[in-house]
Amino acid sequence: MNKQIMTGSLLCLIASMSWGAMFPVSHIALQHINPLYFSFLRYLSVTLILIVLLWLKEGRTAFRFEGKGKVLLFFGTMGFTIYNMAVFQGQHAMGAAGTLVASIMEVLMPMISIAMVWVMTRKIPPKYTLISMLIALAGALLVITNGKWTFFTLAGQHLLALLLIFVGVVGWVVYSMGGSHFAGWSTLRYSTLTCLLGTLVSFVVVTFASAFNWITVPDWQHVWSVKYEMSFMILLPGLAALLSWNAGIRKLSPLNGILFINFVPITTLILMYFQGYTISRYELYGTVLVIFALILNNMFQRSSLRPSNSSRGARFRLNRRKSFNGDF
Repeated sequence: MNKQIMTGSLLCLIASMSWGAMFPVSHIALQHINPLYFSFLRYLSVTLILIVLLWLKEGRTAFRFEGKGKVLLFFGTMGFTIYNMAVFQGQHAMGAAGTLVASIMEVLMPMISIAMVWVMTRKIPPKYTLISMLIALAGALLVITNGKWTFFTLAGQHLLALLLIFVGVVGWVVYSMGGSHFAGWSTLRYSTLTCLLGTLVSFVVVTFASAFNWITVPDWQHVWSVKYEMSFMILLPGLAALLSWNAGIRKLSPLNGILFINFVPITTLILMYFQGYTISRYELYGTVLVIFALILNNMFQRSSLRPSNSSRGARFRLNRRKSFNGDF
């Protein structure tokens, strides 16, 4: 294993485990502070750190939008406003169970990416991808329902929360795919400018929500009471994971790096267990199914891209699949 693969693997592992730890830690913090303000304050700090880093590394000229301000605003809003506010609001609304549900939905990002590419390109993905998507969906349903199929008769109690989490996850998928529009930019520059604009949109959201008394402005005591959780969320899932993931993907390629997203629910389950949450067998089985589906899809992707000495027709079939491999 060469140095580039080792470094890329370590970076993706750090990012995935940080995201897995994010949900149990945020569950504690959300007991004391509103999810919208929690999201805004978290990325306000991340933005300030990124600004300093970008200024020191690339200078003042790196803050120019170069005519891409609207595009940056869109992707920043999807990644740092829609994703964070929707996911944490949905997680909080579902209570303790929302921690694992949000984690599982996070792992479905590769499958959501495949579905989005399918819709945009109108090309049917390979059969193994469709099978993997169905297995992952079955696993997610096991976790969400906890094996109680009466859940669907009471879906109104959780429908909004589930929809919020799903919308948030889609927002991050869109943000991740947006990086391809800035191929000539550094990871730090794209991350900083989108985070800056997304945080400004979040500020507008919390300002309006507070003005109409939809949410309560947290006082200093409430913010200080979650100082340890907030520090963790800022430094690891917020800053380190964002930069580590983007850098790791560049070293490994999306095809290889995406496999590390499987560590998200594993980390979440371990931390929830130590926090005293009783994990049911349905939640455990569902998590295993999702991980199995992603590994299965990744293995078939690897085999489909493996060089062969077969005919030109085989190479043609391989090229048809490229739009579904590595676009997330």
